[in-house]
Amino acid sequence: MKKIYFLTGTDTGVGKTFVACQLLRTAQAQGLSTLGLKPVAAGAEKTAAGLRNEDALLLHAASTLQLPYALVNPFCFADAVAPHLAAKMVSTPLNAADIAQHVQHVLDTADYDYAIIEGAGGWRVPVNETETLADVAKLLQLPVILVVGMKLGCINHALLTAEAIRADGLTLAGWVANDLGEPMPLLAENIATLEHWLPAPRIALDQNM
Repeated sequence: MKKIYFLTGTDTGVGKTFVACQLLRTAQAQGLSTLGLKPVAAGAEKTAAGLRNEDALLLHAASTLQLPYALVNPFCFADAVAPHLAAKMVSTPLNAADIAQHVQHVLDTADYDYAIIEGAGGWRVPVNETETLADVAKLLQLPVILVVGMKLGCINHALLTAEAIRADGLTLAGWVANDLGEPMPLLAENIATLEHWLPAPRIALDQNM
């Protein structure tokens, strides 16, 4: 049975791609075929093959299923700004239905055991004036993995995000405490607090969901 998760973060820069790649590699080590998708990405370099986003390339490299880049990251924008603003700058409207339809098509037609769909930024990042990436996750109806960047303020951000995920009718399947490499006072105690308050198990990066 295929396992598919939507992966989000408490904020931008909390290590979503790092965590997604680690989960994909763990699944691969357990003999599973894997697929990583980054449907929307803002911040890309121009190459001879077109725009390429670093996070999408990392997900692609960590996947056993090597799909064309356009299927991994169909909505790619050059400027590293909020997706709805990046789309507006190049007159390319985004909407949740189109994004979800693309992802669902790949999920329905590709051959894999384990897939991670990585969002952009946090849970409520807009894709246009009325919709956010949460609307994409709702259309896909996937369980959610939350990446918590361990820094001051992360408890509040994590609890609010978990509350929003549940309010949107989705299941928080688990969460990852991602060490950002910066000293955090009482790191173990903060993780313990999150374990107490978050309504889902903590996932170790060597543990496949």
